[in-house]
Amino acid sequence: MTRRKIVIRRIENMGKRQATFCKRRSGLLKKAQELAILCDVQVAVIVFSSTGRLYEYASSTTTTTTTTTTSMAMASILEKYRSAQEQQQLLNPVSQLMEAYGGETIKLKSQRLVFVGTSVGEELTPY
Repeated sequence: MTRRKIVIRRIENMGKRQATFCKRRSGLLKKAQELAILCDVQVAVIVFSSTGRLYEYASSTTTTTTTTTTSMAMASILEKYRSAQEQQQLLNPVSQLMEAYGGETIKLKSQRLVFVGTSVGEELTPY
């Protein structure tokens, strides 16, 4: 039996949607765990079901015998993420300025005028 290609869109049948969610959720969490173990990286996955139920996985930061709860590992990874975001914003102030003035630049470019005629009294037209 071969697998067939599926179209990625919302599954209308509620029973099939729930079954697919359960299978794919467990597959996603398994892949996250494999990635953390094989590549020695920190991984955090947060999934909310359509009913609002929370499913999460966070790789522990240490491999000691002390038990690290998922919530402690998740908090550690999220804090590391926040500090990395702040650090990147501090290191790249030029991009922030470009974003802030990006709209002004486009506006000025659209208003740029080019002289079309050859004599001094002729009209200017937008570029």
